[in-house]
Amino acid sequence: MTATGIDFGTTNSVVAQWQGDDVEVLPLDAHHLDADWRRPGFEFLFPSVVGMSSLRSGPLFGWEAKLRSEEAAEACKRLLKSDEYVNIQGRRFAATTVAAGVFTAMRDGARHNLTEIDRAVITVPANATGAARYRTRAAARFAGIDVQALLNEPTAAAISYVHDMREDAQILVFDWGGGTIDVTVLDYEDGFFEERASRGVTELGGLEIDRRLRRLVLDRAPVRREWAPAQERQFRLDIERSKILLSSQPSVRIRTPDDKEVEIFQAELEEAITDLVDRALAPVEECLRDLHMAPLDVDDVLMIGGTSQIPSVRAAVAEALQMEPVPTQLCDPMTAVARGASIAAAVLAKETPGVIQVANSHALGTVVKTAEGRRKFSEIIPRNSPLPWSERKSYTPKRDHERKLTVEIWEGDPDKELSDSDNVQLTELTLNYTTPRVREESRFDLEYTYDSDGLLHVKATLEHTGEVVVDEEVKSFGSGGATPEVRKELDDLLAANPASSPLLPGNAGERGTRPAAARSRDGGPEPAGDVHTLVVDGSNLAWIGHSPSRPGVYEEGDRPSFAQLEGARAALAKKYPGADIHVVVDATFRHKVAEEEKAAVVAALSKGEILQPPAGTEGKGDALVMAIADESDALVVTNDNYAELQSRHPWLRESGRVLGATYTKGVWIFTPRTCVAPGGRR
Repeated sequence: MTATGIDFGTTNSVVAQWQGDDVEVLPLDAHHLDADWRRPGFEFLFPSVVGMSSLRSGPLFGWEAKLRSEEAAEACKRLLKSDEYVNIQGRRFAATTVAAGVFTAMRDGARHNLTEIDRAVITVPANATGAARYRTRAAARFAGIDVQALLNEPTAAAISYVHDMREDAQILVFDWGGGTIDVTVLDYEDGFFEERASRGVTELGGLEIDRRLRRLVLDRAPVRREWAPAQERQFRLDIERSKILLSSQPSVRIRTPDDKEVEIFQAELEEAITDLVDRALAPVEECLRDLHMAPLDVDDVLMIGGTSQIPSVRAAVAEALQMEPVPTQLCDPMTAVARGASIAAAVLAKETPGVIQVANSHALGTVVKTAEGRRKFSEIIPRNSPLPWSERKSYTPKRDHERKLTVEIWEGDPDKELSDSDNVQLTELTLNYTTPRVREESRFDLEYTYDSDGLLHVKATLEHTGEVVVDEEVKSFGSGGATPEVRKELDDLLAANPASSPLLPGNAGERGTRPAAARSRDGGPEPAGDVHTLVVDGSNLAWIGHSPSRPGVYEEGDRPSFAQLEGARAALAKKYPGADIHVVVDATFRHKVAEEEKAAVVAALSKGEILQPPAGTEGKGDALVMAIADESDALVVTNDNYAELQSRHPWLRESGRVLGATYTKGVWIFTPRTCVAPGGRR
């Protein structure tokens, strides 16, 4: 069985295999690579994309999906932390299912290279949440791949580098790809790797730089008409390709679907992303501070991931660390992670000598209430603990004779407020007392065991009796959508037939566009009755008529109404028959509704009838509304103006993308609206 490493990336994935004394990187999909996308090393990339085309039956993957799809799901890796849904052919698939499809396609591509992927070490971002790690493993398993281990991407890159150099070193890895920035400091000595510290920023990568480049283009050539989905998709590809070219040439010319050509210079883009680069450098400073190190204590700097190859990024890292990064010839930014993962697979299979020691990037713990009633992160396993690691801590209930307690499982940074975006609730477990006792006799030991794959086992034992009341691996992540029936969904995805898609009208060239002829009673434009996707700002609608009369002053009746929200959903389903309706609520919604509605909200969350972002997510529910609307070209139903999001999503100010909601005398009225730009502009 060949030792295999898989770099499962946000934008692209790479597969490598150990060949006894060296590594071979597999060109899984090079035959589908178009001439204008051919760049050195791109033949080894497998775009992490699932797409559909009216010209073919079944799904497309890799370069075919990226370059020849009319409809595509991209960056599913970013969605694994909460298992958000993506729309393909008018159907919703969980991110785990889409990831499983990508793994299946890579396995098929390996067969075309006359090899098999039965087992593999799979890489994940160093700062990936426990939920994302679990779902990555699950996706690979559903694709028929046995996961030997989950390995942090920076560690994999360092393994690849050291394999070639064979020298002891203290290495800093700056890993900036399509989706995240991770910085990790590792020690390598006499064949032994140890992760010493890791910091990072999620949702900061090439996708954000694409948005900045797009903004530069559209500032000079504003949109003059509505673009068909196929035109929008092609423009996104042109933006991404131009960004890549700007890393090696002084300027590019980009043509918009309105047939306007714009020239963008490398220096312009670098100026436009200065703040993003500054944010990416913050984890470097945090790692050094965690370890009480100076820049000169680092021996080698590895820069991996496509975004790290932007000249101004390499220059900024060199300045911050007072040394030049290792040349790309010695650490290939695109293939080093997969190469290192395959070497790790060989080490685990004892095909080559070595020892790999990883550490956790987040602290793990639970939540307690202080004497003042404030919720606080209680750390059990500290950040940067070598894995596997086990730790326990004792807790006492607040009241006597409790029959059950809810134990929240959190990961993040205990030095920050619980509400900080770095802190995420993974799930919650229920501790049942068979015999209620006074507080002192109800104390329990909460033990966390974190294995080298970043998977967490939780055990709770009553001190008074020794009874084990919780004993399970964390598999259910309550902050996301319902756990999908991945096997059935995957079969449906792989068997998908574009001919049956409700998004494909007779004219394939205009697929997915909304008719513009429909008008509202007052003569203004109104979204057509055959709208295919709606995203409902559920918290916003549930608060209509229930907000406090004076800002900041709440009374007993000032609660959002789940029943009212369900009524709005029913009214929308009647107005837009056949539309796919996503209802998004804030992570705190179930705690704010009236007591008699809480059970119904929890049930709706578990069934995926309403969605919520992970607790502590930056942007909260609004960000999830925008993500779904962007992904599916959906109408947003809200009365919110989303002022802070308009610069990132300028389509909010366009007609035909937002519906306002009015609830009067038991009847819901939905009317077109546009969000007013900050300062009152349209």
